[in-house]
Amino acid sequence: MRNTPASRVLVGLAAGAVIALTAPLAASAHVTATPNQAEAGSWTYVTFRVPNESATASTVKIQIHLPADTPFTSVSYQPTAGWTGAAAKTTLPEPVKVEGNTISEATTEVTFTADAGGIAPGQFQTFTLSLGPVPDTGHIVIPATQTYSDGKVVEWSATPDQVKKDDTLEPAPVVWVNDAPPADHHGGAASATTAPTASAETPGDGQGGLALGLSIAALVVAAAGTLLGGFALGRRKKDAA
Repeated sequence: MRNTPASRVLVGLAAGAVIALTAPLAASAHVTATPNQAEAGSWTYVTFRVPNESATASTVKIQIHLPADTPFTSVSYQPTAGWTGAAAKTTLPEPVKVEGNTISEATTEVTFTADAGGIAPGQFQTFTLSLGPVPDTGHIVIPATQTYSDGKVVEWSATPDQVKKDDTLEPAPVVWVNDAPPADHHGGAASATTAPTASAETPGDGQGGLALGLSIAALVVAAAGTLLGGFALGRRKKDAA
């Protein structure tokens, strides 16, 4: 096949389409909480979706940091196959009252450690907590620490205000209570009082977005090929005349 100017244009268009579509998808891969809204005083299931962003290392540990200033008095975790979970209680800086009870200690960290393997490159894993009662506050920032097999540690800890000022920071998962989530928030359904289901989690959304991106790329390449084919046909007819 001859390396004609037309073929070079087609290759360039295809490469540009793939880069333009995959870059936003890669940039959106971060730890999220689903659902990301809850009613004050309720008990809720929150599923944390943890993607592996390394091309060479696996995620071997994820630590979920729960607030000490507005603590949850009831915290439990759903067992995850291939992972060992552990919840740690700490003494609060100051006792707080929750539903008429004075609380001096609460669970402030839940850690999941891979038994073997972990989250490999190109994969993700979900971890579900049962939390309650939901504090009567604006929103709850729940930082997460992600540790890789090569020793790299990523702190997903930036608050919404910090991310608004600098979108290069690693955002922490957020559960919105009395505050309205921003229009560009990441996360799942608004309902937070039912157990998580496959349709309510974000993995399906991510797969759908990838399929849509690939479909659009294919359409762009096909359209470019049609235009270039028509151009070449017109040139041949003109030369034959």
